[in-house]
Amino acid sequence: MFDPVTYGVTGAAGQLGRRVVAALARRVPPASIVALVRDPAASAGLFPEGVVVRQADYDQPATLEAAFAGIDRLLLISSNAVGQRMGQHRHVVEAAGAARVGRLAYTSVLHADVSPLALAGDHHGTEAMIAASGLPYSFLRNGWYTENYLAGIGASLQHGAMIGGAGEGRISAATRDDYAEAAAAALVGDTGSAVVHDLAGDEAWTLTAFAEELSRQTGRTIPYVDMSEAEYRAALLGAGLPEAFAALLADSDSCAGRGALFDDSRTLSRLIGRPTTPLAPAMAAALADLPSAA
Repeated sequence: MFDPVTYGVTGAAGQLGRRVVAALARRVPPASIVALVRDPAASAGLFPEGVVVRQADYDQPATLEAAFAGIDRLLLISSNAVGQRMGQHRHVVEAAGAARVGRLAYTSVLHADVSPLALAGDHHGTEAMIAASGLPYSFLRNGWYTENYLAGIGASLQHGAMIGGAGEGRISAATRDDYAEAAAAALVGDTGSAVVHDLAGDEAWTLTAFAEELSRQTGRTIPYVDMSEAEYRAALLGAGLPEAFAALLADSDSCAGRGALFDDSRTLSRLIGRPTTPLAPAMAAALADLPSAA
């Protein structure tokens, strides 16, 4: 049966966006989904057959209202352009209002209203902007992605240790697939003028436990080496990360050590109707994708 509602996903070619589109296509007809991307030509083959692809660039506000035309429920996937994203998000929110979008969902950060994370400021500001717009909204306050740490396992194996700055803070992470399913569920199912979901994984682990699991799966001893925020930032800079990104990661680990990335509400698993993905299988998949020389 044809679904009269049209769903739009910004940043649809990104690692989260393409997963949200795929999750939506399992819930609604693909023809009712609009994948909004910066470069449609480069997005060929990314989406299920029938999904409509439109050009939409956060930095080109004059084009956004037309891109959002006819969309009833729009997901704004937060920009990764640190230092610029508040302006980019404003462009989207204003265009969504002008296009008479019926609901605006936004991928925020866990406990954005009270989080000490440096990156939470832009998210809290965007939430305030959306609330002030008068549009019905859903805030998807995503916790940490498991992939944030899985991305570093190659380096940990190469150097024989995992470094970080989170102490014994418990991190309630979940995978991008988990958060994508939640975004699709909320975009389709949320009602009411203001809905807030604080989303996190069912299983919380420390970086010590992460390193122990990595050791177990690889048969090697990979210890976790905890550092101060300044030491970790310096190590990241030494590894070639840009100053702003290194500072953001070091701050995030430091805040995690004080509980900022812990949540035991299980809101995410209830929303997606299944347990979130545990660390062990997520790590096994990441290890399988590593070059054999890692």
